[in-house]
Parts: sequence; C-alpha cells; structure tokens
Amino acid sequence: MSDTQPSSGSSRRAPTLVAFVTLGLFWGAWAAVLPSVQDATGASKGALGLALLFVIAGAIPSMLLIGGPLVERYGAPAVAVLCAAFAAVSTLPGFAGSLPFLILALAATGAASGALDVGINANAAQIEATTGKRVMPLAHGLYSVGILVGAVAAGLARSQGVGREWILVAASLTSVVAALLLAADRSLSHPVAVPVPGRRGLRFERVLVLIGLVGAAAFIVEGGIESWSAIFLEHQLHAEPAVSGLGPGVFAASMALGRFFGQATRLGDRALLAGGASLAAVGCVVAAAAPSAPVALIGFALAGAGISLNAPVVFGAGGRRGANAVATVTTIGYVGLLIGPALVGGVAQAASLRGSLVVLAVVAAAVAAAATRVRL
Repeated sequence: MSDTQPSSGSSRRAPTLVAFVTLGLFWGAWAAVLPSVQDATGASKGALGLALLFVIAGAIPSMLLIGGPLVERYGAPAVAVLCAAFAAVSTLPGFAGSLPFLILALAATGAASGALDVGINANAAQIEATTGKRVMPLAHGLYSVGILVGAVAAGLARSQGVGREWILVAASLTSVVAALLLAADRSLSHPVAVPVPGRRGLRFERVLVLIGLVGAAAFIVEGGIESWSAIFLEHQLHAEPAVSGLGPGVFAASMALGRFFGQATRLGDRALLAGGASLAAVGCVVAAAAPSAPVALIGFALAGAGISLNAPVVFGAGGRRGANAVATVTTIGYVGLLIGPALVGGVAQAASLRGSLVVLAVVAAAVAAAATRVRL
C-alpha cells in the first residue's frame, strides 16, 4: 500500500506514538520496582501473583464497556481523556504498603490502562487505514522502547536509593505529556473506527475470538516475563537491583527490535507469529535453566524477540475490522497478558520460578502451533 499523504501521515501519528511510549514507560518502571513493592507489602510470591491478577478485574470491563464504546462514539478526543485518567491513577500502586491497598490500586490502574490501550490501538488502526502504511509494529516497538527505558531507569534509580513511590510518579507524569499532545491533535478528531455498517457494540464473531485466544496465549508469555524477570534475577540468581532491572529492560529491548523488524519485513503475519513463538519457547527454556544472571538475560532477550510481533499481528487483524473489534481482540488477548504474572506467581509458589518459565515455554510452543491455523 502507498501513503497518499506522507507529510500529514507522519505528523498525525506522532501523538499516538508518544502515548505508546509513555504507557510502556510506566509498565517498565512498574516491573523494575516490583521487588520493592513485594518487600513493602510483605506479600509472598503467590499473594503477589494474586494481586497482579486484579489488574484483570479492572482492565477487562474497562476495555469492553469504556474504552471501545467511548472511542467508537467520540473518536480520538476520548483517547486524550483516557490518557489523562491513566496518568492520575497509575501513581497509586507505588504507595501501597499492604496487600489490600495494592489490590485496589492495581484494579484502578488496570482499568485506566485497559481503556487507554484500546484507544491508542484504535488510533493506530485508523492511521493505517487512512495513510495506507503499516503503523502497528512501529507503535508496539516504541511501547517496548518505553518499557526498556522505564525498567532500566527505575533499576538505576532504585540502586541510588530512590523510592518506588517517586519512580512511579515520575513515570506517570510522562502520560500527562502524552494526554496534552493527544488533546491538541486535530488530525484524528473524527471517530477512529473504520465504519462497519450494521455492526455496533461488542463483537464476538468466531474469527475474532480465535484471534484473541491466540493472542492471549502469547500474552501469557509476555506478561509473565515482563512482571517476574526482575524478581527472578534478584531473588533466584541474587542479582543487584541495577542488574535485576535489566530483566524487563532487555526483554523490552529485544521486543522493540523484533517489532521494528516486523515494520520493515515483507514476511506474512502467520510466519512472523509462528516463527517468533517458537523462538520465544527456546528463550524461556534458556532462562529457566540459567545458572547466572547473564545467561538468564540471554534467555529473556530471545523470548522477547520471539513474542514481540504477537500484539502488532493480533491487534492489526482486529483493527481492520473496526474499533469495537479492536476492543474485543484486545480484551481477549490481554486476559493472557494479565493472567501471565498471576500464573507465574502461582506456579512459583507451588514449585519454583524456574518451573514457571518452563510452563511459559510450553505456552509459547502452543502459540506457534496454533498460529499456523488461525485466519489473521
């Protein structure tokens, strides 16, 4: 496809791309401060996994009942409001000093993040439709860059004695900038959905559900490694905070590289998803068997590169069918992203963190097999 308006295409996508970066900054910082949050709340691995599961409780209804309908009705201006709401509530988890407070804070943050995620993906889908250019891999690559910067910066800040509270406040402030840029953008002032006559509201056609389920399985791997890699390095391999912060950082860096490759390659979506999931399975096995932090980081890098194109492929498939299709696919897919941390915590409590990574390897292998059959 060709871009009929190259200059306007670049400017119209900038605020949306900034929003992807700032969302990644927060979740990268969150992954790096998670060991500190566990210490502050006194939560066991199983209890922390349960608390992380409450992100789902906020995100799923928000994606379905707030994000999709608001963006479908009001278009891009609603995305700016959702970004501002995320900036406000995402400061809360850092101040948790008990498990109940952490659960409530994560539920609120999950709700805001879920709605915003639907909004910025709908923006990206509309930009692809109107400019004729691929944007999803670039957008999700920049999200991974945000995670990388957020995780590494938070790890370094922790090593200098900065508290988890102020690290997350700083990360949340970047979303204020994104909200202002989105509010000032007029290039996407119209509704961002590609019109689908006669199909309003939530959509659960078989093809969308299947796409979402494949995405959910891949997101289990992504969410599990992103949330627990720092704890694995710090508690299992006795790494210092500056090193443990490299876990989610290296994972995100390899995801960014994989997504930028996806932006440039001519390979089809099916090949990218199946081949990548196979590589992710290998990376999880390497990390699970790692005797030291450097080897584990290699495993996390392989897993990140392999799983990186799941979101662009899955969300792109949904985005071609409209904003509510994005909401449907995103919601089903993100069940996996949000279940992943809880699954890792539960298996770690019952067995070990190494065992959890083996489970993630099995899930990644299942994604590789399923990707050869689903219609994208």
